[in-house]
Amino acid sequence: MKPWVGRMPTSCLTDRQIRPTEYTRWADARERFARRPKDKKILDDLKASISRNGLTVPIILGISDRYPDDVYVCDGHHRAIALIDLGISEFAFQWYWIRSFGVHMECGPFPHQALGL
Repeated sequence: MKPWVGRMPTSCLTDRQIRPTEYTRWADARERFARRPKDKKILDDLKASISRNGLTVPIILGISDRYPDDVYVCDGHHRAIALIDLGISEFAFQWYWIRSFGVHMECGPFPHQALGL
């Protein structure tokens, strides 16, 4: 089975709903990307690409089975910031449970109740 692909409002990419994995807050990710030339170039290239072609690679979200109300961007931090900066209203995503015995991409719908929606 192919991994499930969904769409979600970009407005859910917040420090309370869908948080960054590698950073404490989205502002921290944004500050780091602005400081590092390599990250700034990645972000600039993504903005140009997304403006022309839309988001072509889904953002990967993870939900921990220990903390099922915590949803994280596991892959796609640069894409998420680019979408926010461009004012794109929604994004494509895939997701997986973060379990003690491993992870695998889910083939079923995302549990939106984890976001309080």
